Amino acid sequence: MNEKVKAIGERALRDDIPEFAIGDTVRIHVRIREGEKERTQAFEGTVLARKGSGVHETFKVRRVSQGIGVERTFPICSPNVQSVGVTRRGKARRAKLYYLRDRTGKAAKTKARDIR
Repeated sequence: MNEKVKAIGERALRDDIPEFAIGDTVRIHVRIREGEKERTQAFEGTVLARKGSGVHETFKVRRVSQGIGVERTFPICSPNVQSVGVTRRGKARRAKLYYLRDRTGKAAKTKARDIR
């Protein structure tokens, strides 16, 4: 890869994002622009997948809102993502938890992970 592209990518990397894994429940504060106004919206859900690496890394979060499943994909290094906080550690034995889409209620939860 071109050295200039690498240098620009390294500057865009963020170090304020905490470590989180697949199955964790996270709360993401996203900057939303509506016309000329700007506000922050929280989105909390289970991490289904992580994809990519470096500047191009994204993660997919799912939550159920008013009985309807909502999934959003967030780039980790996006300036619109203000903060990411881990609210619950989950135990996952898969790299992608897409099977949670078909489950409802308690079956759609991941087991809690021991924090040691």
